[in-house]
Amino acid sequence: MDFDMLGLAPRLVAKLAEQGITDPTPIQTQAIPHAMNGRDVMGLAQTGSGKTAAFGLPMVDALLKSGVRPNPKSANGLVLAPTRELAKQIADNLTAYAQGSHLKVALVVGGAGITAQIKRMANGVDLLVATPGRLIDLLDRRAVSLSNTRFLVLDEADQMLDLGFIHALRRIAPLLPADRQTMLFSATMPKQMGELAEAFLRDAVRVQVNAPGKAVEKIEQSVHFVAQAAKFDLLVDLLDAHRDELALVFGRTKHGMEKLSKNLAAKGFAVTAIHGNKSQGQRERAITDFRSGKVRILVATDVAARGLDIPDVRHVYNFELPNVPENYVHRIGRTARAGADGAAIAFCAPDEMQDLRDIQRAMKEDIPIASGRPWEGEGTTKKRPNGGGAGGQRRRFGGGGGAPGAEGKPQGQRGRSKPANAVAKPKSRPRVAAR
Repeated sequence: MDFDMLGLAPRLVAKLAEQGITDPTPIQTQAIPHAMNGRDVMGLAQTGSGKTAAFGLPMVDALLKSGVRPNPKSANGLVLAPTRELAKQIADNLTAYAQGSHLKVALVVGGAGITAQIKRMANGVDLLVATPGRLIDLLDRRAVSLSNTRFLVLDEADQMLDLGFIHALRRIAPLLPADRQTMLFSATMPKQMGELAEAFLRDAVRVQVNAPGKAVEKIEQSVHFVAQAAKFDLLVDLLDAHRDELALVFGRTKHGMEKLSKNLAAKGFAVTAIHGNKSQGQRERAITDFRSGKVRILVATDVAARGLDIPDVRHVYNFELPNVPENYVHRIGRTARAGADGAAIAFCAPDEMQDLRDIQRAMKEDIPIASGRPWEGEGTTKKRPNGGGAGGQRRRFGGGGGAPGAEGKPQGQRGRSKPANAVAKPKSRPRVAAR
């Protein structure tokens, strides 16, 4: 099946072909026909599966055919996204779809000047892409009206719940007309999603191409059991073996990732960083430099775990495992985009064993071992059949070749991290996403 068989306008299909987009992905094939028929849609699909086009193309098609011009301060279509990076990515895609037409696309996010955004909305826009917090700011200033919004999209709805945007969404919902089309897309299905769906969707069609929380099959996953103090040297070795390829390195904290970026730069790597302490301009420049290949390594917190669509990313390193299991799937979803191959390499220190187990439980699969052994007992992972890690390489640590010693750490390894059996980890931890 191709896009013209989905009912899209020939002009829009031709515009997609100019951009090299000819074959719809499974989520697009399933969602677009329902959206074209005016149905509300709940779409569940992995990150990197093409959800933006699944909701964006039907909206652009409908607005092109209707010819209805926006009223002042209003938006005919509204897309809400949890992060600035994702919102900008969506706005860029919608602008590309609408290129050469009369449709106007606007982006309003935090971290940028609100005065310019107010002026941008003065005459109204066809499609508005916004983060919930900044949209509330504009609504409070009476700079935006949602009374004429005909289309609403909630993208990465699960992360909006994780980040506490449910209160903002409750404020926005009553301001929208009841007679509208709503589409909700998510990669996972937390319990609160039912409340969100009930508040926004009406008689929705549910489309699902993969089980929620599952990683893309083309991603080659592996885990190294390595002491915290030895992680940097291992990362340098693995990055050095693929200097010509783009790599993302994820960690938990803003200060930690800034320091890691500087240490990698000192080793001669072309690297930049993105995290919550960076201004919007700095974050956009970092992504632009990474996308263009000016820098080959992007070090990031979970602020870049979603919405970063760079097809050439070949390696994702979890330098530190996330404490929210679903974020692991979103992190590694930055590689193997649009059917390409990719590798996801995780580092697991002793005090991260419970995080690893939580991740594997959420994915309902084990991550193959590249080197070392689980820090507690036999763990829950299984050995990769060919014994390879990223790029087929196999590493051993310490004089004991990775065999666990009496204290639960590989023999011969002198990292300062405590063994897992010395850490009293709670069975449940607060779900706080690193920004």
